[in-house]
Amino acid sequence: MSDKTKWLRAFKQAAVVGLILCLVIVLAVAGLAMTNYKHLGRLVAVVHLIETQYLNGASGEELVDGAIKGMLSSLDPYSSFQNEEENTILMNSIQGRIGGVGVHISTADPQKLVIMRAVKNSPAEKAGLEAGDIIYKIDSTEVSAISQDQAIAILRGEPGTQVTVGVVRPKTNSEFNVTMTREYIDVPTVEGEILPGSSGIGLINIASFSAQTGDEFEKVVKELLAKNCQGLIIDLRYNYGGEVNAAVKVASMLVPQGPIVHIVDNQGKTETKQSTAQYLNLPFVVLTNEYTASASEIVSGAVKDYGTGTLIGQKTYGKGVVQTVFQLDSMTSVKLTTDKYLTPNKNDIHKIGIEPDIAVQLKEGEKPTILPSDNKLDTQLQKAAEVIRSKMKS
Repeated sequence: MSDKTKWLRAFKQAAVVGLILCLVIVLAVAGLAMTNYKHLGRLVAVVHLIETQYLNGASGEELVDGAIKGMLSSLDPYSSFQNEEENTILMNSIQGRIGGVGVHISTADPQKLVIMRAVKNSPAEKAGLEAGDIIYKIDSTEVSAISQDQAIAILRGEPGTQVTVGVVRPKTNSEFNVTMTREYIDVPTVEGEILPGSSGIGLINIASFSAQTGDEFEKVVKELLAKNCQGLIIDLRYNYGGEVNAAVKVASMLVPQGPIVHIVDNQGKTETKQSTAQYLNLPFVVLTNEYTASASEIVSGAVKDYGTGTLIGQKTYGKGVVQTVFQLDSMTSVKLTTDKYLTPNKNDIHKIGIEPDIAVQLKEGEKPTILPSDNKLDTQLQKAAEVIRSKMKS
């Protein structure tokens, strides 16, 4: 960080805190603090108490950042402030580059760290972490005591450093600790293979939606078609979402030309995103579960409305709002809920979810098979294979 950047940031912080302190003095003189006009009296009273009574002292930076975090956390579970470290991690995540243990975390439920799956050959996979595991502790920090963004930031870090996580595995009702050494990981969001034991059926897992996901999906589809793939199973289970335009491109390959999603802003203005890619016109099914959320629901909603594929599994999470990242400066950012989205038929799925065409639940204690290496498939994937075979025959 340059001296000029440090000086500018320090100046802005000092100016904000100075303004608040000046406001304290003015309001005290005017007697307005006693009136608590629009809660302003409380604000200046707290600042005054911190300045005069707090035992350990607090820097201007801490007060400003804390005030911003407090404002955003009062809005909804998805709006947040990213400090320098958190902002770097967020930007790397959007671009598909993550330093950490190699797990895809579902952000659908902001109160939990649910593992969607471990990246192949990552520290997490080698440690035996599985889809559906819940991380409740990172080193000495309880996940429930901090925000999800903060928890993810702590979980990730510099390659070569160690982290110990406490894990709950619901399927076996067990609890255990795992220590891993972080690595620098380039994370592909899309992976595909021919379904083991099923010639002609391609299986594609989309773990999340980054800026590269649309191109990755197109590339994987071409590779599978070159292997004489005649039908697809697209697995969106545990996909928490991500970049909207990437979801639009993926959906565009699964439905004919037309609207993919309607984005509605806070003024009620609607932007309709149209298909941006060539329709595959290939038999396919889509696997969903309760952790299929946000951008992955854009894809699921488009498929459901157009009826081009069959949704199999469980009802999706129901996150029909969009967050926009605003850079405050070169080091910090705000993630703010700015829009809601509607499916092509203008269905609002927020807090409702999308029902599958064929409902299938995993058996109690059953492990989901994400990109299996053999023909031992979980119950949902078995049903998907059965349905796609039927589609390919007709």
